[in-house]
Amino acid sequence: MITMDDIVREGHPSLREKTREVPVPPSEEDIQLLNDMLDFIKNSQNEEIAGEYNLRAGVGLAAPQLGINKRMCAVHFEDLKGKLYSYGLINPKIISHSVEQAYLSSGEGCLSVDRDVEGYVPRNARVTVKAFGIDGNEIKLRLRGYAAIVVQHEIDHLDGVMFYDHINQENPFAIPDNSKPIG
Repeated sequence: MITMDDIVREGHPSLREKTREVPVPPSEEDIQLLNDMLDFIKNSQNEEIAGEYNLRAGVGLAAPQLGINKRMCAVHFEDLKGKLYSYGLINPKIISHSVEQAYLSSGEGCLSVDRDVEGYVPRNARVTVKAFGIDGNEIKLRLRGYAAIVVQHEIDHLDGVMFYDHINQENPFAIPDNSKPIG
């Protein structure tokens, strides 16, 4: 079972590396890792389990956050309308995106960042992502709003990018051009 002790924090080199593609179909080891990552996210959202194991609640986890150089991430959350998104993604790639931007009005956080980072993180309001699922089959996700933001955050991890890299350093609360707030 993955716990907070397994998650690397800011400053760890794996958080700044561009990850390697995972061979498809995935190995048993990669399938197990992705299932464990998904289980961690689900456990972190369960008050009883999170309390017992001292887990911080999260909606996504990328392999580099475990110090593993592989293009894999897991997400598990409901959007603002209550639609469930629960995926283990192998080699996810944004194949198209909107010109319109969006940002979380409360800002973003990260399981690898133990401090509050103030500011708006501009992201594409809509993205289409191609990836392989845990079963090795190709999937295509059309995401908007909160779901698009979460998946972009995780894909950034696979490219060595942290959420705060996107924040305007001069004015962290500057409203990004052509954008709308989410949440």
